[in-house]
Amino acid sequence: CAWSIERPPGDTAGCTFCHTSSEERCSTCHQRHQFDPAVARHSEQCKACHWGKDHRDWEAYDISIHGVVYQVNKWNPTEFDFSKKLSDADYVGPTCQYCHMRGGHHNVQRLSTVYTSMGMSNADRGAPLWKEKRDTWVSVCDDCHSPRFGRENLQAMDDACKDAGLKYTETFKVAENLMLDGMGEPMPKDLAPDWSGQHIWS
Repeated sequence: CAWSIERPPGDTAGCTFCHTSSEERCSTCHQRHQFDPAVARHSEQCKACHWGKDHRDWEAYDISIHGVVYQVNKWNPTEFDFSKKLSDADYVGPTCQYCHMRGGHHNVQRLSTVYTSMGMSNADRGAPLWKEKRDTWVSVCDDCHSPRFGRENLQAMDDACKDAGLKYTETFKVAENLMLDGMGEPMPKDLAPDWSGQHIWS
C-alpha cells in the first residue's frame, strides 16, 4: 500500500521482508545458504515471517499443546524424523508444515486456517460457500483426533471470532462516542493514517 511504503524505512522493513512475493521464492523456507528439505520441515522456518503483534501465528503455535510437544521432542529423531518426506511423516505431534503442507503439497494456503480465506464476518463463517474448506480443515485434525474433536474446536473458534467481533464493535462505539462528546483527539496527528489516507478518528 502506498501509505505504508511512504512511511519511514524502519517502520516498513519488517513488513517488506515477508510481503515481497516470498511465496514465490524457494529460499523463503529452504534457506538460501542451506538448501535442505529437512531444515524446511522444522516449524521455526515459518517463524521467520509468521510472528509479531499483528499476526501471532508462531506465538500461538509455540504455546499450544502441539507447540510444546514439538519443542520438547524436536531433537529426538525417533519422534521427529525430519529426513522423511512430509508424505511419510509420522511425527509425535504436528509441525506447521505437517498440517499446512499435508502430504508434502507446496500450496500452504490450500489448508489454511479459518481466519484467512474462509471469511471473517459473522455472517459467512458457516455458509455453504466454506463447507468444503472447513471439512478439509477438520480432516487434517482427523489424522490424530476424532472427527468430533476437530469440529468442536472449529465451532469454538467460530464462537471466539463472533465474541471478538462484538467486543471490537463495542470498543469502537465507545471511542466514537467520546469523539462526538468532544473528548479530544485520541490519535495524534503525527501517527500514520489508516488505509484511506485519513487519521483514524478524524
